[in-house]
Amino acid sequence: MTWTTLQRSDVINGVSCYRKGDGPLLVLIHGVGLRAEAWRGQIDVLADHFSVCAIDMPGHGESDILDPESGLAEFSDRISSVIEELNEPVILMGHSMGGMITMDIAANKPHLCKAIVVLNAICGREPEASEAVKQRAASLSIDSTPSPDDPLRRWFGQDQTVPQAVACRSWLTSVDPVGYKTAYSVFANNNGLTDDELEALACPALFMTGSEEPNSTPAMSEKMARLAPKGKAVIIEGAAHMMPMTHAVEVNAHILEFMKAEGVIQ
Repeated sequence: MTWTTLQRSDVINGVSCYRKGDGPLLVLIHGVGLRAEAWRGQIDVLADHFSVCAIDMPGHGESDILDPESGLAEFSDRISSVIEELNEPVILMGHSMGGMITMDIAANKPHLCKAIVVLNAICGREPEASEAVKQRAASLSIDSTPSPDDPLRRWFGQDQTVPQAVACRSWLTSVDPVGYKTAYSVFANNNGLTDDELEALACPALFMTGSEEPNSTPAMSEKMARLAPKGKAVIIEGAAHMMPMTHAVEVNAHILEFMKAEGVIQ
């Protein structure tokens, strides 16, 4: 798998999109510091079954930056405006903060979602983990891009020579520092859906994470799936936070299995 730049085909309400395939609409939202290319492990496979729209999160890639005071609602509203322009309900899939946005849209604008896939997302961090991520957010500057070394160690361990880590280093060192701090601050200061919101989710919902994920833990995905009326949890053995990149074959297989079981695709 190569992580070369994709040629964006659309800009919708300031959000840059890469589109490929034909079928039910599938919108992909990456995590903080990344860009649409983070989905390279999914796009070609899923484009055989879906019309894939991989977006650059606001403030990332080629998308416009939101106001630095923006909260989760502003991120969700901007991406919701993209879905509204696409003019039909979509399957919405997000990784990390992208998963947070995915769940927020499904909870507050359920008419936009036929189904959701939530990868490596949080649900009620423990106090120690919550304080750590808030401290990281507070330490960020809007004047310079932070060193990628700390997130890369958390994501890939000590071996940062693998292609996925090399690609992430490139994205993290080129992201706009204002866009990065704005998004990371939102991610740090939100804890996912409440139990009541999860119990009210109307659409089919697949929650996936890795067995070695220390922050978006297996227990979180299992709890979300248990509370969501149409929820299912999958834990990928040996995977950690960058599971869509490092374990793409397994992730894709479970997505397709879930969508077929729910009648979204044949």
